[in-house]
Amino acid sequence: MPTFAYKGRNPRGELVQGVLDSTDSSAVASQLFNNSITPIEINLAPATKKFMTGGWLDKLTEQKVSTVDVLMFSRQMHTLLRAGVPILRALTGLQESTGNKSFAKVIQELRDSLDAGRELSAALRRNDQVFTPFYISMVRVGELTGRLEEIFLRLFHHLDFERHTREQIKAALRYPLFVIITVIVALVVINIFVIPAFAKVYAGFKAELPLLTKVLIATSNFMLNYWPLMLAATVGAVIGFRLYTQSKNGKYWWDKLKLRIPIVGDIVKKATLARFARSLSLAAKSGVPIVQGLTVVSQVVDNDYIAQRIEQMRNSVERGETILRTAVTSGVFTPVVLQMIAVGEETGAIDELMDEIADMYDREVEYQVKNLSAQVEPILIVFIGAIVLILALGVFLPIWDLGSVAMKK
Repeated sequence: MPTFAYKGRNPRGELVQGVLDSTDSSAVASQLFNNSITPIEINLAPATKKFMTGGWLDKLTEQKVSTVDVLMFSRQMHTLLRAGVPILRALTGLQESTGNKSFAKVIQELRDSLDAGRELSAALRRNDQVFTPFYISMVRVGELTGRLEEIFLRLFHHLDFERHTREQIKAALRYPLFVIITVIVALVVINIFVIPAFAKVYAGFKAELPLLTKVLIATSNFMLNYWPLMLAATVGAVIGFRLYTQSKNGKYWWDKLKLRIPIVGDIVKKATLARFARSLSLAAKSGVPIVQGLTVVSQVVDNDYIAQRIEQMRNSVERGETILRTAVTSGVFTPVVLQMIAVGEETGAIDELMDEIADMYDREVEYQVKNLSAQVEPILIVFIGAIVLILALGVFLPIWDLGSVAMKK
């Protein structure tokens, strides 16, 4: 399909330009009129220009679509739709105002799909690398219920909660990671420069060295002689770990292991349960049946281990079992969550109680994340103290005997 470059003016009289794939210039003009753009000039785009707009250099340097882009898109769509602006005109305005060229291309694809007669949810599904299955499913519910602007507002709050939680966890882990990296660098420097210098001194006196000193010298020699092999092994281990955790089985076991890591595992579990409760509440408030809601929620908890347990819950509910029994069988929910599910199932207010669970875990996660550094600091201090003690004893113990050895000479 040929590509056409166009220039036109929007309803505000501003000059807009871009490129469109279409059968001929008349089809391009019709598409522009449908988007409330008056065409001024339509020309067949040169092949070279088309190559440059989709070339490898552009793909290498293009700006990625971030969570903030989707977050602001949801908020703006809610505002525009509530004001009665048609979807196509709303998308046109958002495309012109966004500062992210990659996201502008995504919005252009959404407009093209709507022009071709597709629904908004189907258009979003064609860009599933930007919009999550949960996002697409909720937009589909909004289309069916006629409450699309309300759905966009709920999605905005949902995405904002997700972003806030991730940023909190990253901020809390920044200091411990910095300390660990600093210790590793210090150990490398000591093994390469400090210990070999002391080893030469000890060798000159020909004194019997303590076992700890021999181990440190042997470790230093091994690092000096085989550092390329150690570097290759480290890089290979990192790449192998990433490839394994990206596989289906690897991601499942890694997600399961993350829940059992001391201190951090409890935070990850509570954050995941808060995401589960918030998503299920949002689906229930939007009129999604419980079976379909569990299907959607399992795709957005961002933990394959818990996602499989939620899928097992869905299968059991399909067979006629209660939500409470299936939740107990899954073995991943705390007694508080189970109690709220029981009350919600009995009263029919599961959406409200799921919201309360999400708020409760939000507060707990926020508190634990703020105190994460205080919990990790004692462990780091003990770890660093043990390393310093080993190095000090290994390096300085022989010095105590050097005086007597020198006197004998």
